[in-house]
Amino acid sequence: MVKLNKIYTRTGDDGTTGLVDGSRRAKHDPRMIAIGEVDEANSAIGLATVAAPEATARDLHRIQNDLFDLGADLATPGEDFTPSEMVLRIVPAQVAWLEQAIDVLNESLPPLTSFILPGGSEAAARVHLARAIARRAERAGVALGAEEPVNPAALAYLNRLSDYLFVLARALNAGADPLWVPGANRP
Repeated sequence: MVKLNKIYTRTGDDGTTGLVDGSRRAKHDPRMIAIGEVDEANSAIGLATVAAPEATARDLHRIQNDLFDLGADLATPGEDFTPSEMVLRIVPAQVAWLEQAIDVLNESLPPLTSFILPGGSEAAARVHLARAIARRAERAGVALGAEEPVNPAALAYLNRLSDYLFVLARALNAGADPLWVPGANRP
């Protein structure tokens, strides 16, 4: 269990931050950017839970917990992505849970006939915002992966997360999504 007695340590005042292995990285390092984007996605999902129905909020809380695992995964550099009692790694079962949740949500939705405008209900709009931030987190993870090893399951999780949030927003709008009308406002 994590125990934090003191929030500030002053160790980051030099523009670096510590990783799980004890190494330090610049706060603008691609690994730190990816971790920060995952944290922002997690915060946006937290905002979405406030307007979500109870069952959806439970699923979103589960995802928030997974995103903390994902942040710990990204904060553990190296090439061995095997989880252990001391090393948190995203595992394929976490990705599979998202896939199953997408399939369940998608069963009741009509096929898409147009691109969707992010919005609709308040709950859906919040989820769409979280989706866009999750996409940015995925791009940051992929950018990190171009420079050094990243757990493939972590990248798959981020990719599936944005898919899940897209389908969830549609479900929250009960299929009555605001649709893009190409060129609708041209003279």
